[in-house]
Amino acid sequence: MSTADVVVLPCGALRIPRPLRGLPTAESADVDCRRLVVVGSDADVAAVLTRLMRTERLGVEVAHVRRPWQARRALSAPASRVPLIRDDSGTAVVGAALWLGEAQLHRGARAAKLTGEAVVDDEVLFDGTVTGVRIEPTSTLPGLRAAVLSPHMRPGRWLAGRAAQLGTTGAFVVRDGQLGTRAVRRSTLYRHTEGWLRVG
Repeated sequence: MSTADVVVLPCGALRIPRPLRGLPTAESADVDCRRLVVVGSDADVAAVLTRLMRTERLGVEVAHVRRPWQARRALSAPASRVPLIRDDSGTAVVGAALWLGEAQLHRGARAAKLTGEAVVDDEVLFDGTVTGVRIEPTSTLPGLRAAVLSPHMRPGRWLAGRAAQLGTTGAFVVRDGQLGTRAVRRSTLYRHTEGWLRVG
């Protein structure tokens, strides 16, 4: 791939690794390129994918660089289409999402509980009260997996599916480490109709 087709999007305080220096840079995903190299966190990549999804530009290849040794691979590795997981607010998730009880944010993981019911496709994940739930995108279909969290925040048995849905007395959604701004009573994460082109 010609470097003219590659644009670097530096995020936060991370420095651009040496192999990427000298390439064109951008301040947002609103740039015309074949491959966008995001130097940042999962949340930064999720923000890029959210923008590409909303502007119907999921044909752009997206590489993720968190450490310097990943930079060369971001330039040379092929891209493959993988499921794109989003929630009902239209926000993409790259690493993981959590459903946590409202009290969990104030009293600590052991004291807090999530009350309600969650299903993955047609299978019940939990019905009652649990510590929380972790949802992760998968690189193959059906697209995501979800597990109930132990009191020590470790995931239990995974259920795979296209969608995970929660009905609750009150929960917060954490997307790629970013806490939602308000409590919700319903939340859904599901596979978008079109996947994204992940490099590597």
